[in-house]
Amino acid sequence: MTILYYDCFSGISGDMNLGAMIDLGVDQLYLIRELKKLNVSGYTLSFETDQRKGITGTRADVKLNNLNSSSFQNFKRINTGSEIKNERPSIEIKEHGRSYTEIVKIIKDSDLSDNVKNISIEIFHKLGIAEAHIHGKSIDEIHFHEVGAVDAIVDIVGAAICFDFLKPHKIISSPVQMGGGMVKCAHGMFPVPAPATLEIMKDKPIRLGAVQVETTTPTGAAIITTLANEFSENYNLNIKKIGYGIGHRDNTIPNVLRVCLCELESYNSSSGKSVILECNIDDMNPELYGYIMDKLFDAGAEDVFFQNIMMKKNRPAIKLSVLCDNDHEKLLTKLILVETSTLGLRKYNVEKIILQRKFTALETNWGTVRIKHGYLDDILIKSKPEYDDCLKISKENNIPLTKVYDEIFRIINLTPINDLRK
Repeated sequence: MTILYYDCFSGISGDMNLGAMIDLGVDQLYLIRELKKLNVSGYTLSFETDQRKGITGTRADVKLNNLNSSSFQNFKRINTGSEIKNERPSIEIKEHGRSYTEIVKIIKDSDLSDNVKNISIEIFHKLGIAEAHIHGKSIDEIHFHEVGAVDAIVDIVGAAICFDFLKPHKIISSPVQMGGGMVKCAHGMFPVPAPATLEIMKDKPIRLGAVQVETTTPTGAAIITTLANEFSENYNLNIKKIGYGIGHRDNTIPNVLRVCLCELESYNSSSGKSVILECNIDDMNPELYGYIMDKLFDAGAEDVFFQNIMMKKNRPAIKLSVLCDNDHEKLLTKLILVETSTLGLRKYNVEKIILQRKFTALETNWGTVRIKHGYLDDILIKSKPEYDDCLKISKENNIPLTKVYDEIFRIINLTPINDLRK
């Protein structure tokens, strides 16, 4: 698996991300050419080699053509009234800018690929929802100040173009450094993280105080929380290439975003981290167990199972085990505590190793049956029919389920492997 690992030890902003992507190997001419497919003008995007604390990387510069060079050096970017990227001293831009709806229309009307459009809109939506929540408005009422809008469009759509260019199987991020101190926003001084940044980073691991300045902007937060499949530092990764995106300040720690192009050190097609939630139950009506299982699956559990155990005082009991990802852990924990008779539960992290799965449709005399295939290193290892489809055939045709399975496996064994891959 190709992995992009974001090491956000010094935070992340939109321009730092673009710099890291170019430093990692994205063709800058390709990026600039793709951005021209947007109906957005008045800016120039350039890349330069730069250093921070001895680390060499690429610095991205979005220069707005409607500002002269001296005022641009003093410009501090403003998005939707709360984001100010404090990388340069500030002059306030008052123009009534583009709305979220207008920006989405610009993206949809462009000649960019559907994948780039979808990713860009998803990032903007995350940013817009955070701003709307902070200001007590609907997302359709949110406006991006004119200069900030152009800047954000380049950063966000550029991030989507780079992701589509590299086509990683997965993106993993470290906990994100927020910085510290105070930041000047359009409505006054606020502690770091800025309100919109903190809203976007809810339920994600963050770190504070490495430096007393803002290190992660709302745009950077929206990009990483949208693209990253998970946040973790505990991975065995085979690093192939490293890119450094250089920020515009010179902090006491290197103001860079480090992104690694890696391969997952595993012979399997897929792996990942999950959580096991468990509790022992000896005082619940047995009629409720089926109901509990259905509720847990509906709430996002990856697996639910029961085991017969003997508890203290030789009481027969049931151990309930729930496998889930980090995103569903809180909801499932609450459901177990509310819906069962247990007074507590335990949890522990586990690592899953999973064959890559693909589905095909197999035509039989009884109708279509879905076939699940498991691949190891792109080699077909096993195939089996979906139980629900076989059960339906058995009931509708009044034939034994074993006969349905036997016939389907006979067809599978006669089907060339190349056809199963389709």
